[in-house]
Amino acid sequence: MSVAPDATPSALDGHACLFERYPRIYALCREHLFRDDTERICRGLWPDGPPQADSLVLEVGCGPGLYARRLAQRFPGIDVVGIDHSEAQLRLARRAADAQGLRRCRFEGGDARSLPHPDASVDAVIVSRLFTVLHERGRALGEIHRVLRPGGRLFVAEPRSPLRAALPLAAMRMADRVARLVGAAGAHDGCGERVRVMDPQTFGALTDRLPWARVRRSADRWYQYAVCERAR
Repeated sequence: MSVAPDATPSALDGHACLFERYPRIYALCREHLFRDDTERICRGLWPDGPPQADSLVLEVGCGPGLYARRLAQRFPGIDVVGIDHSEAQLRLARRAADAQGLRRCRFEGGDARSLPHPDASVDAVIVSRLFTVLHERGRALGEIHRVLRPGGRLFVAEPRSPLRAALPLAAMRMADRVARLVGAAGAHDGCGERVRVMDPQTFGALTDRLPWARVRRSADRWYQYAVCERAR
């Protein structure tokens, strides 16, 4: 599936150093500050009951792998793979999965714009808060559509509040400023760009840009969601 390139350049490389330098700050936010949408994910991806045994599920932009680990724990018969650009985040995710004894949950380095999986090989995909920092949204969605099997589903969760969405990066930038003030080795300027939150119209246009069989969107005060199903 060919997808038109986004007009907005990617911010992934601009943020990458922050996620590498301060992975525990982001992990703390992911575990304790952000909303836990595990129940909503399960209802959206598998409305008719648990996933089939040996299903393959990806969490793209997984960070410390919260949802990958939650799903692997809840459904021990499936395979769950977390994909992230940050090796520091992946190390935290792997340690947590090992500590929980999650043998069918693994984490691998990768780019959402070029997923390391074959066409039509994945049963379900989760992306949460990815598009606040990855601005080549259409390209990433095209990759997700490519790897999904016919009938496979994508769950998308994106924050609506720019202030709340920016809190993790603001905390990491503050840590970076402190590191520079105290002369910490490796501290440097230029980490990151601003977070970009989609309004409902932009979110709707993004989730409608591919030939999904159906798209279900919903929203509340803080988040907007979409469940997209690939045509059979």
